[in-house]
Amino acid sequence: MRCLVVADLHYSLPQFDWLLAAAPEFDVVIFAGDALDIGSLVDFRAQILVVKKYLSLLSGMTRVIFCSGNHDLDERSAEGEKIARWIGDVRELGIACDGDSLTIGGTHFTVCPWWDGPLVKGRIESQLRDAALERAQRWIWVHHAPPANSPTSWGGKRFFGDVELVQWITQYQPSMVISGHVHQSPFIPDGSWFDRLGTTWVFNTGLQHGRPPVCIVLDLAEGTAFWLAAGEAQHIDLRAPLLRPAAGIENPPAWLTSLGGIADPLFLSSASPPRSAGWLGK
Repeated sequence: MRCLVVADLHYSLPQFDWLLAAAPEFDVVIFAGDALDIGSLVDFRAQILVVKKYLSLLSGMTRVIFCSGNHDLDERSAEGEKIARWIGDVRELGIACDGDSLTIGGTHFTVCPWWDGPLVKGRIESQLRDAALERAQRWIWVHHAPPANSPTSWGGKRFFGDVELVQWITQYQPSMVISGHVHQSPFIPDGSWFDRLGTTWVFNTGLQHGRPPVCIVLDLAEGTAFWLAAGEAQHIDLRAPLLRPAAGIENPPAWLTSLGGIADPLFLSSASPPRSAGWLGK
């Protein structure tokens, strides 16, 4: 099983377009939060309608897993906690979202909402406790914020991770936790797109503007994780101990070469040659 991981697209429609073009190459697309952008000039309700359309198209191509991030919160609950109520609607599209757990190809996924107070945090604790009873050999959490005090949550001056997540990881030791939220972590000194807490691998895609988005690919059959950013591609061996820095990619698999060949639609209508993703010198 091969999973494409993105996060923090923040209503970047060129990045959503790229995601639609890339999705058929993968068994699962995992969106680790912040599809919307609270700082955008586009009305929040309009953003939700557009993102739902993209998610509907994605769900027709492959399995989709989607968790909320802090930019996705559109309402307050009756108890006064911020929630992403609109995300519940995408469940009708067959998309696994906040609060869901499911098994795909022997891998158990748990999708955690962004929590803004003790009630939602309590629901996550119950969700993890219940999911632990059904866990498969491989258990993956999708949780927008990375763990505290990890290179994946390093912002350059301090950590921006979730302290409670560290405690949950310590208690349950899932196979992997997939996150985003701290945009710069993979690109700055002492930060990283990957980490390991005990036996748990932790990932944060990071954010770059433009097209395509930064992404991570988990090739679970091969036990490899790839990180793909503008002009840069790295991979790690998930079956080996934590080792830094990650290695470059000398012999890219066919699916990666295919991703690098996705043309930018802005250039298809011009006389210039199509511009591709730019990985591996493509």
